[in-house]
Amino acid sequence: MQNTALNQYCEAHTTPASAVLYALERETHLRTLSPQMLSGQLQGQLLRFLSLMLKPHLALEIGTFTGYSAICLAEGLAPGGMLHTIEANVELEAMIRRYLAEAGLQERVHLHMGNALEIVPTIEGPFDLVWIDAGKQDYVYYYDLVIDKVSPGGFILADNVLWSGKVLQTNLDPDALALHRFNQKVHADPRVENLLLPVRDGILMARRLP
Repeated sequence: MQNTALNQYCEAHTTPASAVLYALERETHLRTLSPQMLSGQLQGQLLRFLSLMLKPHLALEIGTFTGYSAICLAEGLAPGGMLHTIEANVELEAMIRRYLAEAGLQERVHLHMGNALEIVPTIEGPFDLVWIDAGKQDYVYYYDLVIDKVSPGGFILADNVLWSGKVLQTNLDPDALALHRFNQKVHADPRVENLLLPVRDGILMARRLP
């Protein structure tokens, strides 16, 4: 979905990532098998800017990976705010906690390790901001779990909703089909208004109506 030259131009004209995020991105590429899952400079700054604008008191992230997006989201929290973030891969826990500490955010981010479908129901809302970036075939279930916990005017954001353009194909693979159904579900939900952005691999934004 990306035009490489345009993407590089955008990165060149975007405030660089912090030293902590730069180190985290580098280590993610060195130590993980799927470093493309990391948010990166452009998407990370977008999440950071949105969080800075919204100043959430309580935020939720489903899918921490190595912690890049968690750091970006946590930097915009309101004073005394908290980000709950959930990661299923226990092998990443030490790395996540180390970088949260290096960013000085260990007291503002509550890391949960395990299955988000089991953990989300145990976290009390209301959430001002939710970021979904985990198992694609579970997006509709994540949405159902969080929608009634989102405060009026709060936002749900979901990553990878274009799935490299595969949502446009006739014969959809299981992930593309799940994401297409998720997009349709949100678009048809009268409780929200929504915007689908062709940023990176697609970000769907849904605002909970009052």
